[in-house]
Amino acid sequence: MSKLAQRQKIRYRIRKKVTGTAEKPRLSVFRSNADIYCQLIDDITGVTLASSSSREADIAAQKVAKIEKAKLAGQAVAKKAAALSITTCVFDRGGNLYHGRIKAVAEGAREGGLQF
Repeated sequence: MSKLAQRQKIRYRIRKKVTGTAEKPRLSVFRSNADIYCQLIDDITGVTLASSSSREADIAAQKVAKIEKAKLAGQAVAKKAAALSITTCVFDRGGNLYHGRIKAVAEGAREGGLQF
């Protein structure tokens, strides 16, 4: 089984257990080779409430390592959630291991005020 197929199986297994609501949305993280994307999703209505990525102008302008950019993206999505008066969420690591950039997003979101 290929690496992508394995990751997809893990994603489906996680998604069976993790769902987001309007009060407690799902913080979904997607990691590409170069960038990282995170969004707060209400799965009941299928709407993205807030999103952030390492490609945003203020984050991309900073010349720091990818892990630091991931942390900044987590803080940015937490700030947008606070503006929508969202304080709690459930974390969806997207089939990736909880370390490195995925962990940095979670830590950044926690520093920004999100609880999960």
